[in-house]
Amino acid sequence: MKETLQQISQYFSFVEPWMVQAFVIIFFFTLVNFVQKIILNRLHKRLLRTNNTWDDAFIEALKRPLSLLLWVVGLTLAADIVHDTTKAPIFELVEPIRQIGIIACLIWFSVRLAVNVENNYVEKRNITDATELTSVQAIGKLVRLALILTGGLIVLQTLGISISGVLAFGGIGGVAVGFASKDLLANFFGGLMIYMDRPFEVGNWIRSPDREIEGVVEDIGWRLTRIRTFEKRLLYVPNSIFTNIVVENPSRMSHRRISETVGIRYLDIQKLPAVINDVRNYLHSSEDIDQNQTIIVNFNAFAGSSLDFMVYAYTRTTNWIEYHAVKERVLLKISEIIEQHGAEVAFPTQTLHMPDEITIAKN
Repeated sequence: MKETLQQISQYFSFVEPWMVQAFVIIFFFTLVNFVQKIILNRLHKRLLRTNNTWDDAFIEALKRPLSLLLWVVGLTLAADIVHDTTKAPIFELVEPIRQIGIIACLIWFSVRLAVNVENNYVEKRNITDATELTSVQAIGKLVRLALILTGGLIVLQTLGISISGVLAFGGIGGVAVGFASKDLLANFFGGLMIYMDRPFEVGNWIRSPDREIEGVVEDIGWRLTRIRTFEKRLLYVPNSIFTNIVVENPSRMSHRRISETVGIRYLDIQKLPAVINDVRNYLHSSEDIDQNQTIIVNFNAFAGSSLDFMVYAYTRTTNWIEYHAVKERVLLKISEIIEQHGAEVAFPTQTLHMPDEITIAKN
């Protein structure tokens, strides 16, 4: 037995006290990290059952940053013990690394909390209105940007770099930086103008007569706006483009317009006034047509093969599918009215007039 103990003591004779202390610290923080994960997971499951938006968002945001914080603190404390023993110059970086790590964990937690609150707010309130959804996303992005910038300034101050000096450098070197990143800044301010002016929002159908841009807006970022075209392809448009082009937003239209030209045969010219009058009366009595908007049914032109009259009105609906159903009913009703009066819709024809007698000169 004594020989065994001697062998064990000889085996561990190389182990220094500082090694034991470092091992104990790392083991302790590993155990704490394991325990906090179990506690937070159970707490998170309970908080998911509540209607409070903040509590489950807080716990979800805390999980990973807290684990990283425990590892940063544990490893740097163990490194301090090694530094006190070895006096190695490299371990002089431990304190700045610990401070930067703690700040990074706090900023990471804050950003995750902002994202979780935004997502929970949208989901639990079941926000479908494009205006409100865009506003929530804009506020969330501004908060995250402010947190990251604040964290960056705190890190610089921690490293001994004067923030006032950085700001002064920004004023002096701003021109050079501006030229180097002019496209990035243009896109950033373009995104800011979109959020402020709101020419369109997430979910809107937009198009530009100046560029081949048309589709439904899926996301408005600080650099790019993502648009889903009607071919179901994704279109990524830099935000600076929208400051120089005309953008049409059909999603905000108040009505959809029916503008058609209908032609009947020249043989039915006597029936044309009655046809026009009945079509006009139909449009004025139709529930699909907005009576407060312009309604025009008038003889318009002597065309090459037809007598043309125009039909001009606005539907109540702005829905694309419903609009075409309404337009179909209107056109079919017009053809029915023309048929009721014994007239016919004209189609391109040519009439060849031959003289009754043809005299052939004989030589």
